Amino acid sequence: MDITLALGGGGSKGAAHVGVLRVLEREGFHIRGIAGTSVGSIIASLYAAGFSPDEIEQSITSIDFTRLYGRLLSDGPGLLGITGIQNWLNSVLGGRTFANLKIPCAVVAVDLVTRREITFRDGSVVDSILGSIAVPGIFPPHNYGEYQLIDGGTLDPVPVQAARNLTTHLPTVAVALFSPPEGPYTSWNISLPVPQVIAERITRFRVTQAFRIFLEAVDIGQRSITALRLEVDKPEVLIRPDVSNISFLGEIDVKNVIQRGEVAAEEALPELRKAVSWQARLIRRLNPRGVQ
Repeated sequence: MDITLALGGGGSKGAAHVGVLRVLEREGFHIRGIAGTSVGSIIASLYAAGFSPDEIEQSITSIDFTRLYGRLLSDGPGLLGITGIQNWLNSVLGGRTFANLKIPCAVVAVDLVTRREITFRDGSVVDSILGSIAVPGIFPPHNYGEYQLIDGGTLDPVPVQAARNLTTHLPTVAVALFSPPEGPYTSWNISLPVPQVIAERITRFRVTQAFRIFLEAVDIGQRSITALRLEVDKPEVLIRPDVSNISFLGEIDVKNVIQRGEVAAEEALPELRKAVSWQARLIRRLNPRGVQ
C-alpha cells in the first residue's frame, strides 16, 4: 500500500506527526515520498533519512528545550535564535543532502527576496529546514544561497502539492496541525529560554504584549490559509490530530502528543485503505491530474 505524505507546520504540535508515521508503518502503508513545511520539514527529513518513528521520538525527547532557542548576536532579527536548533539538526542529520536520503523528500520555505514559495529537493537538508522553520518575528530569516528564507507555512502550511510532485501516481495523505477557522482556538505561548521569574516580567512589557497580539493574528491567518490550500490542493486523505489546545511553542508531553497523532491516523484508516484500493488506483490512472 504505497502513499505519499505531506506533513504540515505547527510548532510543538509537530510531535503528532511521529504518531501518524508509527500507525502508517504498523498498518502496512509504504511512504514512497514525503514533504514537510516548518516542523513538518524536520520530521519529514528525519524519516526520509532512515530514522524510524521510535528513533525520531527518542531524538525529540532527548532535546534540552532550555538550550534550543538560545540566541547569538549573529543569529539575526528574531525574538529567538536558531543556533541551538541548528546544532541539534547538524547532530542528527549531519551534512546530508537530499540526494543522500533514502526516499524522495521535499522541504517548503518562502523566499523574502522573490516573495514566492520555494520547494527544495536538492542541496543541504539542514539549510532547507532552517529556512522552512523560520517563523517571521520569532526566528530570523535564514540566508541560503541566493535566498532569504522564512517559514514555508507563510504560503503553504500543508505541502500537498510538493508531496504530490514527488510521486504523481500515488495518493497523497496530508497531516494538518491547524484547526479549521471555525474550530477550537488556543492562544500562542512563547517559551523564553530565561528563568521563570524573568519570563514573567518580560510578558508584562508592552512590546511583548503587542508581539503576542501579532502572533494571534498570524495564527488566524494560518488557519484560514490552511483551509484554503487544502481546498485547492485536495489531498486524497486528510489526517487532523486533535492538537488544538497545544500552543505553537509551548512545553508539551511528547508521548501524549505523539499518541494524539496515532489516534487520528487510526481513525483515518478506512479512508486510507480506500485511497489505495484498486478502484482508486484506476481512477487516478484515468484522471492523473486529480481533478475532482
